[in-house]
Amino acid sequence: MTDVMADRSAVGPDPEVTPGAASGPRPAPPTQRQARRRGQLAAWAFLAPFMVAFVLFVIWPLVHGVFLSLTDQSLTGSGGSFIGLQNYSEALSDAVMWRSIGNTVWFTVLTTVPLVLIALIMALLVNTGLPGQWLWRLSFFMPFLLASTVISQIWVWIFNPEIGAANEILSAVGLEPIAWLQTANVDLISIAIATIWWTVGFNFLLYLAALQNIPTLQYEAAAVDGAGPWRQLFSITLPQLGPVTGVILILQMLASLKLFDQAYQMMNGNSSESSRPIVQYIFEAGFVGYRFGYASAISYIFFVLIVLVGIAQMIVLRRRKEDS
Repeated sequence: MTDVMADRSAVGPDPEVTPGAASGPRPAPPTQRQARRRGQLAAWAFLAPFMVAFVLFVIWPLVHGVFLSLTDQSLTGSGGSFIGLQNYSEALSDAVMWRSIGNTVWFTVLTTVPLVLIALIMALLVNTGLPGQWLWRLSFFMPFLLASTVISQIWVWIFNPEIGAANEILSAVGLEPIAWLQTANVDLISIAIATIWWTVGFNFLLYLAALQNIPTLQYEAAAVDGAGPWRQLFSITLPQLGPVTGVILILQMLASLKLFDQAYQMMNGNSSESSRPIVQYIFEAGFVGYRFGYASAISYIFFVLIVLVGIAQMIVLRRRKEDS
């Protein structure tokens, strides 16, 4: 031990090591171009899983559907030869297809306006501070959480012509009972009533969230100026709800145009000419008539109509926004 200490003292004290000193030459910092490239690579790495799923489940089905619409492909596997625009020509002259599109448009009209107005009234009532708000919110939103099969069965019993609650209400007010789901031009109205009861809770939540984001200072200032509740409603509340109303209109129209589940289930798959939606007609053409190519052609005709409706609606909303 003494010899080791003597040797160390002969050599001298250990060299001091400065904290943080590099043992070798420092690497040059990345240039701005290299940093940007690394950021782009990291972004594409995060986006890659989504892009792969998007291409496989959205882009490829769209492209393949266009190809199928130009063939006579059958569900049985036969056919598949290229026939050009024959499916589109047949679809454009198909009276049943146009009747189904008319039913879908009429259903959209029947549901869109009530779903906006009823949801707005429900949100205004809850926002005023009714006692037991949690119960009102739960009651209004609960039907939206139920599956379409449950909703369909509930309303099939309500519309039962013999023991249903709907005809009991009509009899109580002195009106004749109605075969709701068995009468032409009434069956689609019945489906619309069930759909309104089912989906109004979602619009109610959107309106309620928008109402709670309106600053209370605006109402206080209006009250100081002598504005009553109705004046505040039309001068403050409704203008502030304009953007969310536009969103609800777009979402509701797109949802109504895709009508299928409740119509198919409530009619037990036997929809009449006055209640068959276009999506069900596409389903019947492809999976009942085994004509995949023809069903694809109808799908893309309907897709173009939806795009045109969406563009027209956005133009109208933009003009209203500019005018205001």
